[in-house]
Amino acid sequence: MTTKIREAMTQKVRMATPDQTIREAARIMIECDAGVLPVGEDDRLIGVITDRDIATRAVAEGKSPETAVRDVMSKEVLYCFEDEDVEHVAKNMSDNKVRRLPVLNRKKRLVGIVSIADLALSANASTAGRAVAGISTPGGAHSQRAH
Repeated sequence: MTTKIREAMTQKVRMATPDQTIREAARIMIECDAGVLPVGEDDRLIGVITDRDIATRAVAEGKSPETAVRDVMSKEVLYCFEDEDVEHVAKNMSDNKVRRLPVLNRKKRLVGIVSIADLALSANASTAGRAVAGISTPGGAHSQRAH
């Protein structure tokens, strides 16, 4: 029997709204010890904001802490469904070089978030290891290597 993401994910997820400030989002990240917050509006996932988004799209650009989340969030959101197999999601995380994914139900409502650490705790060691190796391979959207 294969493990489903719903068995591995973190269920209690804090969300930001697009109208909150990046200062508020950063405070929420501190409170829940997370580097990412899903961004929701009208009960729908519309983006994510990461500590990296705040650093690179706000602080580095000289934007105010009062800047709206919507102005720096990532609008292209990769996600998975709660009924997907852990092995499949781990491969997708590896292929896309992401460390966390929002988890949706089939009605596209946010029900959790899954991180590489969640996979390491719930999947077999080789599944988590392959995902970490793929994520760690240079390249991807946030690589510091010259393109």
